[in-house]
Amino acid sequence: MKQRVAIARTLIMNPRVILMDEPFGALDSQTRNDLQVFLLNIWKKFGVTILFVTHNVDEAVFMSDEIMVLSRRPAGIAEVFSVDVPRPRDRTSAECNRVRKEILKLLENEDTPAMAADAN
Repeated sequence: MKQRVAIARTLIMNPRVILMDEPFGALDSQTRNDLQVFLLNIWKKFGVTILFVTHNVDEAVFMSDEIMVLSRRPAGIAEVFSVDVPRPRDRTSAECNRVRKEILKLLENEDTPAMAADAN
């Protein structure tokens, strides 16, 4: 409920952009999924841009039109993924899983010594 109230308070100010940093990180899975749908409905209704920071790849694919994956320190944009999957999205669809796999592959490759050396 606190997250819903915080979102409502933000919308009262009629912002053009909403910045959210791991807003659902501490929630259980069911509540997190409910709030993701709630936030997507707000986005659709108000048309506001939402910059959403998450470490959860599934959440990013479900909610985003564009995903920017950051590299390790020093952080930079490693790659940008477009999520061209129609809404409403099925979290388990082949299209969502394809994007998810691409992102996870990039993240796995970033842990390799070659990529770490490139970052230095």
